[in-house]
Amino acid sequence: MLNKEITVKSEKIFEGKILNLRIDTVELENQKYAKREIVEHKGASAIIALTEKNEIILVRQYRKAVEDFLYELPAGIINLAEEPEECAARELREETGFEAKKITKVFEFYSSPGFSNEKVHLYMAEDLTYVSTKFDEDEFIEISTFSKEEARKMLETNSITDSKTLLGLLYWLNS
Repeated sequence: MLNKEITVKSEKIFEGKILNLRIDTVELENQKYAKREIVEHKGASAIIALTEKNEIILVRQYRKAVEDFLYELPAGIINLAEEPEECAARELREETGFEAKKITKVFEFYSSPGFSNEKVHLYMAEDLTYVSTKFDEDEFIEISTFSKEEARKMLETNSITDSKTLLGLLYWLNS
């Protein structure tokens, strides 16, 4: 039987705009102690946005952490006092310029639970109307649409490497 690790000490190392870092000392089931580096994250929402032609909208932007341009589902961090669905609608509008008449929760998942508590809430957005984009001042985004056939090819050629986007595409392709 697996036992829960008991936190005996927690030390905040860094507090940032989008994440915090702490080191927890935990007691293991064998009465030994270990250190756990934990990234605290506010959580995020991601959106499978479908056009009237049943094409998916992806954004492409440079990601410094991996030093590359990535295709991704529109997504963003949940603001203080904001519900995940509100975040999904806001990010869809800001990053793609579209508003959705119908937003449906698909599921939620932890992005990397080995070291982070980030939970991503995945939504499907349909019946879209274009209004206008409102990029953050540090965002430079290219917006594209892809058919199911094109999305499958992107998966087969490893053109999608972002986990939330992989999950979203696989869900859409198999629904």
